[in-house]
Amino acid sequence: MSPFFETIKIEDKKIQNLKYHNLRLNKTIKEIYNKKSDINLLDFINKLNTKPTRCKVIYDKEIKSITYEPYKKRVFNSFKIINSNIKYPYKSTNRDEIEKLFKQKDFCDDILITENKLLKDTSIANIAFYDGLRWLTPKEPLLCGTIRAKLLDEKKIIQRDIRVKDIKNMVSFAIMNSLIGFLEIKNSKFKY
Repeated sequence: MSPFFETIKIEDKKIQNLKYHNLRLNKTIKEIYNKKSDINLLDFINKLNTKPTRCKVIYDKEIKSITYEPYKKRVFNSFKIINSNIKYPYKSTNRDEIEKLFKQKDFCDDILITENKLLKDTSIANIAFYDGLRWLTPKEPLLCGTIRAKLLDEKKIIQRDIRVKDIKNMVSFAIMNSLIGFLEIKNSKFKY
């Protein structure tokens, strides 16, 4: 079995969204290894940089390694819609299936994964659509992300089945993950 990982943003000497990374890490250990875990990543992360930093924590039953590198923003405007029955409920280092799908992106910036015409996630982020009244996120994402969990708790987004055909009726689109936060993408394009 491949190890798992958390990707955490450090900025202004603060670990961003730590509570939700701790929750997901400990939940994964409990569910995969049937082991009670109360790891606090604050005890392991020691490079609190002022500039945006990507911290990657690799673990199985325990922390295996931690690496730090400068965070580099990516541009996201266009998304190729790819249908797949891929399952990725835990943030595993084995991303082979996601990478195979990503190679089908053509000239788009990323992919938008669907299953049975229901929207899931991009290759690296959860998604949300604004319907004119509220931000909606898929009920069954590919992976339950930490920013998504936080925004659900704060009632800033709500879960709903979103179908491919619903895209044309949406006002706006956003992606979210621990490094980019919640990023509304103006003039996003979807290739079918």
